[in-house]
Amino acid sequence: MTKDKSIFTCTECGGTSARWMGKCPSCNAWNTLIEGSGEPAAGKNRFGSVHASLAPTSEVLPLAQIQAADFERHPTGIDELDRVLGGGMVEGGVVLIGGDPGIGKSTLLLQAVDALQRSGMNTLYVTGEESGAQVAMRSRRLGLPDSQVPVLPEIQLEKILHTLQARQPGIAIIDSIQTVYSDQLTSAPGSVAQVRECAAHLTRTAKSTGTTIVLVGHVTKEGALAGPRVLEHMVDTVLYFEGDTHSNFRLIRAIKNRFGAVNEIGVFAMTEKGLKGVSNPSAIFLSQHAEPVPGSCVMVTLEGTRPLLVEIQALVDSGGPSPRRLSVGLDRDRLAMLLAVLHRHAGVACMDQDVFVNAVGGVRISEPAADLAVMLAITSSLRGKALPKGFLAFGEVGLAGEVRPAPRGQDRLKEAAKLGFKVAVVPKANAPKKNDKAFEGLTIYPVDRIEEAMQVVRGLD
Repeated sequence: MTKDKSIFTCTECGGTSARWMGKCPSCNAWNTLIEGSGEPAAGKNRFGSVHASLAPTSEVLPLAQIQAADFERHPTGIDELDRVLGGGMVEGGVVLIGGDPGIGKSTLLLQAVDALQRSGMNTLYVTGEESGAQVAMRSRRLGLPDSQVPVLPEIQLEKILHTLQARQPGIAIIDSIQTVYSDQLTSAPGSVAQVRECAAHLTRTAKSTGTTIVLVGHVTKEGALAGPRVLEHMVDTVLYFEGDTHSNFRLIRAIKNRFGAVNEIGVFAMTEKGLKGVSNPSAIFLSQHAEPVPGSCVMVTLEGTRPLLVEIQALVDSGGPSPRRLSVGLDRDRLAMLLAVLHRHAGVACMDQDVFVNAVGGVRISEPAADLAVMLAITSSLRGKALPKGFLAFGEVGLAGEVRPAPRGQDRLKEAAKLGFKVAVVPKANAPKKNDKAFEGLTIYPVDRIEEAMQVVRGLD
């Protein structure tokens, strides 16, 4: 392949330069020149061929005349991963998965691609960070000694594309995109230009051949995917691995998904034989108290389409002249607002108290449906009285003291009833119809205002 000369383009004005300069010669902006491919050979576009398009050229038609077709999915056999993907791998889809080093990205993908290979799909595992012997060692450690997954230790893009064209796999794993480089660019692997160009070529290949490509991405110290943000826009699905490396549990979350629900999560436990799906993830986020303790209240949150029961813990203690407000897993600014509402509308004063709030299990709750549970946990800790056993609450609380409904309240209550909870304080708009057998054994107290919720709790003492 003929190597083209690199050209540097300004991200501000679009001006070009034959060499890198600290300041753009056109608009005088500093540090805006990004390396890219120069002019390709005559008769070819930047992707190497005149005909390298996403699909054959067709006439322009109104949407009503275009036949819609469902995407064919290939389940990986790992239920939690399939849930996050929306049902399985999509033909021609491009998936980007990121996470901290050592959290289990390569382990999960090796398990998934082995399951797909055993189901009869043609697969390919491209490793740029490990040798073939290292991948084989991991395979044996995971209990897959007879795995037939083809492994290609390679980081040069042109050789990877040639192998994809020759083998035509149904799914290909690229581990990782930061190690791949193209001969068309002079910059080092992992640079912005290399990552963008290599991802663009691989995405083009996936769309034109129907091969599902999974890209493993590095993350920065802040936890975001390394490389240009355009990388997330190129792909169809973006998954993040979350969790403490010192804990056995891992969460995989869909940040973007063109073929499924966003913010869907899958829960895994790391074992000696790799990652195993957790069928009842609510158990992770609930503490195992022999008896109810003050300052604890269970709520039902939504992660994608999955309702999860999470324990909210609060500790209220006497503070100094400047009391502290600290929350882990919840919005700190919202905590200050809820304390003001609690004082104004429920008569519970915490102005001279330190208030600490925590969501058990390391889960992060961003939805306002946690408001009611947080306020009841704070009140319970302040009074020194535990809420009843099997008690839960959810609902958004406004500045006027009103309790607003939470999305999909019926699904939340069904999950609570299924797990054996007995008492629930919920917004009146989320209260189910009477004689609904799905909520048998669960006593539901619908409330309109925070004062009513406090009265219900005091009546249950």
